[in-house]
Parts: sequence; C-alpha cells; structure tokens
Amino acid sequence: MDFATPLIPATLIRRYKRFLADCTLPDGREVTAHIPNPGAMTGTAVPGSRIWLEPNDNPKTKLDYGWRLLELGADFVCVDTALPNRIVGEGLRAGRVPGLEGYTEVRSEVPYADKSRVDFLLTGGGPDLYLEVKSANFCRTAPLVEFPDSKTLRGARHMADLAQMVALGHRAMVFYLITRTDCTRAGIARDIDPAYGAAFDAARAAGVEVLAMDCNITPQGITLGEVRSVNP
Repeated sequence: MDFATPLIPATLIRRYKRFLADCTLPDGREVTAHIPNPGAMTGTAVPGSRIWLEPNDNPKTKLDYGWRLLELGADFVCVDTALPNRIVGEGLRAGRVPGLEGYTEVRSEVPYADKSRVDFLLTGGGPDLYLEVKSANFCRTAPLVEFPDSKTLRGARHMADLAQMVALGHRAMVFYLITRTDCTRAGIARDIDPAYGAAFDAARAAGVEVLAMDCNITPQGITLGEVRSVNP
C-alpha cells in the first residue's frame, strides 16, 4: 500500500478530542491534523514526537492533514487504524498471506452473524473463511505488541461472531496486524480488558484460528511482512 500523497514530517504538539492533533511543520507553521484512531494511543501520542502527516486537498474534508505515522528512532508506528484493512486486503488479493493463497475471491465488509460486518470473506478455495483484522500497536516492552490498548466491547463481540461461523461449518480467523517495526510478537492485554481475553479464549476453544503478521513501514508506504507468533 503506497500513500496517495507524499508524507511530510512534523512535530506533535498535542493530541486532543481523540481525533485532533496540533503539529508544527518544518517551516514553523502550526497546523491541526485529523487522527484516524479512536483508541487510547498509549505511548504513541507523546508531545514533541516526530510524526508524519499526509496532506489532503479534498475540499469535502475539514482538515488539510492526516496523521499517518509516528517515528521512533529508526522505527515507525502506523497510528491510522483505517489503514490495516487496506494493507491486509492488498496482501490477501496478492496471495501474500501464508495459508490463504488458494482463495479466489476476497470480499470486504460482508454482513454476517447478528448485525455485524466481517472485514473480509474469502471464498472459492475451500470452506468460506471469515476474517477479522485487528490493528496492534500498543507496546509496553518491545518486542511484544499487545491488543487491545483499552476496553473493547466490539472486539469481544467479534470473537463471539467468529465462533458462531465455526459452529456453522465455516472457517474463521482473527488477524493481528503488528503496525510497528520494533515489535515481532503479539499478545493479549488481559489486564487491560479481561472480557476480551475471555472472549479470545472462548473463540480459540471453538476453533477460531489466530494469525499475526508484522509490516514493512516507511513514509512511502506499508506492506505485509512476516508471520509472527501470538502469545495467548
């Protein structure tokens, strides 16, 4: 996945109202950027951080910039939670997800279960596969990234929905995309959301598959990397 517009560096002044960030551009101008991330962003919204913004010339949007990446020394963190589905979608359609290369059709946002939409439905290569993507960039101690970074009733519901698909004879999978380059393992933050941890355990016991992959991240674009381990 390439960024549509070349990213520009900036310095974070502050994040506020969840979706807004005041930033300083290299020429000294202060601008407000949109943050496509409703989560807690623990450790990734520290004032003074070097970040990367994508300019936006769409007249229908209120802000001229969107925050895409956080730079941590030689590493990058993707803070835009709208991008993981694009990254995984491109990887699935290009046959770059190990074990899922045989599916011939990949559909997005398909209604399923009880008033839910699955991120991807894969068909034409065996049993239908219902796949939910989770963006994981919360890190307390590298190289472990954890999910979630805050309580998520929606996430727990998704695990139950996937288990329901397995009971109906389909395949189901939760895909943790590690969206930072300093981490190579994924885990469940049970202390932050015990209910999600319990839902994860119940789903795995029901036959829901688990996959984690990391990313190659640069200011030019983001692509799938390697399969990584998941610490339950």
